[in-house]
Amino acid sequence: MEDTSKGMPQFATAEFAPNSPTMTCAACRSPITAPYFKVNGAQACAECTAKIQAQIPKDSHAAFIRALACGIAGALVGFALYVTFALVTGLVIGWVSLAVGFIVGKAMSWGSGGVGGRRYQVVAVLLTYLAVSMSAVPVAIHQMRQHQAQAQPAETAAAAAPHGRHMNLAKAVGVLTLLGVASPFLDLQDPVHGIIGLVILFVGIRFAWGFTAGRTLDVSGPHTPSAAGVI
Repeated sequence: MEDTSKGMPQFATAEFAPNSPTMTCAACRSPITAPYFKVNGAQACAECTAKIQAQIPKDSHAAFIRALACGIAGALVGFALYVTFALVTGLVIGWVSLAVGFIVGKAMSWGSGGVGGRRYQVVAVLLTYLAVSMSAVPVAIHQMRQHQAQAQPAETAAAAAPHGRHMNLAKAVGVLTLLGVASPFLDLQDPVHGIIGLVILFVGIRFAWGFTAGRTLDVSGPHTPSAAGVI
């Protein structure tokens, strides 16, 4: 008897197509047929994973020193910007804190070559806070000199009196430094103005914190690729 089933599909049994890869590498777009990795949640072949890991800058003492030097330079620039703006306009506006945090964070990130981490973030926060808070010192000195100049005619008689009390220079610097560091909180004497200033300063500090966080790389694997069967 002739077999009439030749060339006809056999519906009683499952026929599977040859295994074909169902995943591609997110980096090179090549099919994944060998064990692969997940890099920040994306599928990547072993070769691309190795390349990505090699591109992440490594932390080192030299990188931290460069970041510190650039951060200090950025803080000085931000300090000068804050003071200059206040002296030229006669206004002390907390929005300048945003620019200071941006400058410090970007300077440190540039100096380290993109390396970041907790110690970079702590330094960035301290430099930003000091640059903003210490700007109150030269502004206050400038305002005091203006008041003294206006009151000078009334004090000509007292000028002839012996100056028995002169504050020690080191003590004066120490007092001014403490007042400068505490200035964002001393401004709370005017609650509305003080709170707004602290909030803006916090946002500026967040800028510096974010720029120095560094790159995060979450690598898991190797994982075994799975091929889908077709019935």
